[in-house]
Amino acid sequence: MKKLFPLVVLLLILGCKSSVKTESKSITISSAEVKEVVMYLASDKNQGRNTGSDGINASATYIENQLKTFGVKPYYDTYRDNFKVGEMDAFNVVGFIEGTDTTLKNEVIVLGAHYDHIGYAKAIENDSIANGANDNAAGTSAVMAIAKYFATKKNNKRSIMIALFSAEEMGLLGSKHLAQRLKSENLNLYTMINFEMIGVPFKDRDYTAFVTGFEKSNIAQKMNEYLGSNFIGFSEIAKKYNLFRQSDNYAFYKEFKLPCHTVSSCDLSNYDYYHHADDEIDKLDYEHMASLINAVIPAIETMSNTETKEIIMYEAD
Repeated sequence: MKKLFPLVVLLLILGCKSSVKTESKSITISSAEVKEVVMYLASDKNQGRNTGSDGINASATYIENQLKTFGVKPYYDTYRDNFKVGEMDAFNVVGFIEGTDTTLKNEVIVLGAHYDHIGYAKAIENDSIANGANDNAAGTSAVMAIAKYFATKKNNKRSIMIALFSAEEMGLLGSKHLAQRLKSENLNLYTMINFEMIGVPFKDRDYTAFVTGFEKSNIAQKMNEYLGSNFIGFSEIAKKYNLFRQSDNYAFYKEFKLPCHTVSSCDLSNYDYYHHADDEIDKLDYEHMASLINAVIPAIETMSNTETKEIIMYEAD
């Protein structure tokens, strides 16, 4: 998640059924495969994945190799969408799963997460590497698992773009670059769903995850309808501190003025290690993560197959 003001962080810590049928709501993603991705990205050898570092370059190569193994094609000539941060080279990783319907495949759902982090933080017991397990190796693992699912099933009528962003921690720069590029290329965007900090569950809430910008579109209601459950809820904290603007969904919303939201199970009220050296692999709940990912897949599956665009804006700034 993009860096918030310290005071805000402190306050946060205190504080009609669709006609389209999904193939299955059974578990398809294991906690072990989710953990494997997080373990690689959030390992000490990647040095906190700061943009421009050897660690983020290695992480991008790992993601590219995984997407290639899954059968996800690069969207551009290669998987890397290159841009500059000052004089520094940076790159998003962008893949594509073409839709199966000759008409609907021209409409695109973007699934995104940032794979960078801040590099180093205040040392805790001589460890200053900010591994960024929850922020956002967790979200990256979700997008990669979903990419594997759709690349294997090939049951999406609409096309699905897989976008892993760099330089989020520097001000949403990677998503800003890609969103502007895609807008200039006249991408026919349906919706953008971003995954951020899904590594821990909420306590004492009647939903699994929230979406930022809950009131801006009907995406929460439609996803719950598609799933037949109260999976997505409303976070008062997310609204109070406008977390809608704090992650990579916002760059796409700014460019397209379409439903672009972040799915998360952490609004910082249930995790003490934001931008912290203890945001480590062992702090995450991988059974929760696998359950969340498996729950959200049928919603995206339905979204990719409805005959019309059922997810619509309520209001735009």
